[in-house]
Amino acid sequence: MSQQFKVAAVQAAPVFLDLQASVTKAISYIEEAAANGAKLVAFSETWLPGYPNHIWLGPVAWQMQFVGRYFDNSIQAGSPEEARLSEACRKNNIQLSIGVSERDGGSLYIGQWHFDENGEVINRRRKLKPTHVERTVYGEGDGSDLNVVDTSIGRVGQLACWEHLQPLSKYAMYSQNEQVHVAAWPNLALYEGTAHALGHQVNNGASMIYAVEGSCFVVAPCSLVTKENQDLVCQGDPEKEKLCPVGGGYTRIYGPDGSDIGSNLAHDEEGIVYADIDLHMIGYAKAAADPAGHYSKADSTRLLLNRKKQRAVMYFEETNGLEISAESNADVGETELVTE
Repeated sequence: MSQQFKVAAVQAAPVFLDLQASVTKAISYIEEAAANGAKLVAFSETWLPGYPNHIWLGPVAWQMQFVGRYFDNSIQAGSPEEARLSEACRKNNIQLSIGVSERDGGSLYIGQWHFDENGEVINRRRKLKPTHVERTVYGEGDGSDLNVVDTSIGRVGQLACWEHLQPLSKYAMYSQNEQVHVAAWPNLALYEGTAHALGHQVNNGASMIYAVEGSCFVVAPCSLVTKENQDLVCQGDPEKEKLCPVGGGYTRIYGPDGSDIGSNLAHDEEGIVYADIDLHMIGYAKAAADPAGHYSKADSTRLLLNRKKQRAVMYFEETNGLEISAESNADVGETELVTE
């Protein structure tokens, strides 16, 4: 496993509501990052087919004009669009973390897909709890989505947006000896000046604290709003334009000591932020504080994590002929199996 390598975080807007064009744009950034020597390139939350800013801008009846197009342009696992991304990773010998609106049946999920340099999907996770009005669009993930994977560049994990404000979810990730973390954010200018918690100061702070707490490198790609995107969503309404201004890209990369180690861009500039990573630095950070290791206090506080995949339907043959009782132990996520 390499100890030193370059990572890339894309700060750009997709072609909103156009999956095919957005995949083409993503591939151009994958190729650019690889040409500049990066071993991992990361995209922001729901980069395919774009973050649904419209859900924050008007009543449900007004939003309905976007529902069908957003659903139709959300990506499916195993699709030709996924195959295009896979081939780009393989051809360019680079790993990819990309935020997606994942379509599964009739539902959408805030997903993060991780492709290795051979084009294989090695992690396919979902945001556990969509934030606020996001719940009108997306379903939920579960404990199986809190996972870190071994790769040729180290142990890599992913979370999306305000999952970085969930202490227990973060601790579950820290406990898996995460070395490189992808923190995917949408644009950070929504409600600028009126909702400080949604702004870059708080959310970049969350990424920085994650790096320090987890003693890991954090790659935090952030999208932005272009004038074209604003025109499409706001439709010339000056009040909506105030709530969804152009810009909002605050992509950062942090070291395990919390330092900003990336080459930063202006908040309204599209491009790639790069940083050189040396995993050897993690040992110095963990020597001071390893929250799930020597700095933990298991006799005082412990985390109970249910990593079993939850499904709405379980087929009879999967129970080996046993009837599933209505009573379950919700605290540990175990279902009692009883025989007649």
